[in-house]
Amino acid sequence: MTLTTTQPQFRLVRWRGGQHPTLDAITRLMRDEQLRPYVWVNAPNSRHPVRSHGYDKTIYCVQGSIEIILPDARQRVVLGPGDRIDLPRGMRYGAVVGPTGAQCVEGSPA
Repeated sequence: MTLTTTQPQFRLVRWRGGQHPTLDAITRLMRDEQLRPYVWVNAPNSRHPVRSHGYDKTIYCVQGSIEIILPDARQRVVLGPGDRIDLPRGMRYGAVVGPTGAQCVEGSPA
């Protein structure tokens, strides 16, 4: 007998175009998707330990940059202004804020 485990998959959406979306535009978009947006700001080089949640989470970078570390997928993803990552429930992740700090909006289903 062979056991197969499937790793939850994240979705990354890179901002394409001229000026990146504003905080107002991102929060409006998230509300349209039935997500509850929450804005936060972190100082340069802040670190967040690996953790997971019992719900799906969407993170948009508004200003600065943040590196999302996905240890189980053995990947690292840097989000810049306008970039979005969707993390499924239970996916473990950590984060390191970029050298100029970061303003992000995260949301979960309402």
